[in-house]
Amino acid sequence: MMKKLVLLAAGGIGYVLGARAGRERYDQIAGVATKVKNDPRVQDAAHQATETAKSQAPVVKDKVTSAAGAAADKVKPSSSHKDDLESQLNPDSTALQDDPYPKGDLP
Repeated sequence: MMKKLVLLAAGGIGYVLGARAGRERYDQIAGVATKVKNDPRVQDAAHQATETAKSQAPVVKDKVTSAAGAAADKVKPSSSHKDDLESQLNPDSTALQDDPYPKGDLP
């Protein structure tokens, strides 16, 4: 229901902004948009959506924080893992050099 209202509102706004049918058509569309906006059913739906968002915000915040923490734990390599990776690198690799940039003039 809410997605349909948003879609209709977006479509109406796009049409109003893009319409080139003249001032009369614009006024007609704007009048319908005002009626829809002031409709008690639309007001109730908007109020319910706001209340739902407010009540669910802490739950969503906790889930996002938990998921971000879990993802960060998976990404952080342990120090032993880092040592293993360094031992697998080619000794001539620039990844192990303190200053990997070439010296002198370029050809």
